[in-house]
Amino acid sequence: MLTDDFGREVTGVRVSLTDRCNFDCVYCHNEGLGDTRGPMEAQDDEMDTDDVVRFLEVAAEFDVEAVKFTGGEPMLRQDLEEIIERTPDSMEVSLTTNGTFLPGRAEALVDAGLERVNVSQDALDPEVFAEVTQTGSYDRVIEGVEAALEAGLDPVKLNMVVFEHTAGYVPGMVDHVAENDGLQLQLIEYMPELTGKPEWAIDIDRVHDWLAEQAEEVEYREMHDRRRYWIASPEGDSGRGMVEIVDPVENPTFCANCHRVRVTHNGYLKGCLNRNDDLKSMGEMTKPEIRETFREVVAERVPYYGEYMIRDGDGGWEFNDEYIGV
Repeated sequence: MLTDDFGREVTGVRVSLTDRCNFDCVYCHNEGLGDTRGPMEAQDDEMDTDDVVRFLEVAAEFDVEAVKFTGGEPMLRQDLEEIIERTPDSMEVSLTTNGTFLPGRAEALVDAGLERVNVSQDALDPEVFAEVTQTGSYDRVIEGVEAALEAGLDPVKLNMVVFEHTAGYVPGMVDHVAENDGLQLQLIEYMPELTGKPEWAIDIDRVHDWLAEQAEEVEYREMHDRRRYWIASPEGDSGRGMVEIVDPVENPTFCANCHRVRVTHNGYLKGCLNRNDDLKSMGEMTKPEIRETFREVVAERVPYYGEYMIRDGDGGWEFNDEYIGV
């Protein structure tokens, strides 16, 4: 297993299979690349099936334990089932999707080896959902969540980006997962440095504080030093739901506990979501090229906050010249 200069072992990879998407979410940052999505038709620069599998085979050589497939919308790839089936057996396989294509495909994905799924669902209100996603696909997403549960992908984790448009709907979503067995909730801090619109950001600590007041139990995950809140069902039965917050913005602890390397849809490796100055091409995607690039990316990984971004004299953040070549 490869370890960077800050002692972080790379235990997982996050592979973008396409930058295409059938949604147009207002907060989209396309895996940190910015809202670069092109036509809906498959593009020549997308890694093909064999490229993706070859990369995963190399990652397995370095004892990478888990892969998450993302996009864009990864289910626009018609070879997704084949990619999952050909993923090395040593890797846990998960998927992040908007859920609209899960009806009709969830069972086949499980048969191929999919173990976990995250479904983006930013509100329980169809009108708010349409405003955020710029689609009318609310009912289809609900059907997708149900299809995933029926296929055995339990628990299904709902992803909700928390910003000005959605913050008022967090309590309702928390109650929703507490009331429904098989659902969990991941609240994701809005990232204005990647998406623009800083006026949409909210104070995520207020959400932490509110959840701590509601929770029966709070536990900590090693990955990113996250907190998990276990919330009792408002129905008063024995059920309860798990809520987790992903809060990377201005968070050195989050960065210090990051164990993932990312792969862009067109075959570049990147060591950090927030950075694009560290992109490295895997060339023709031969195994020797992939190995060399993987080693280089891990060796050059820098925690975004605390190293690449450091505190200035006024308590704010500034770029560290050591890592930006100035």
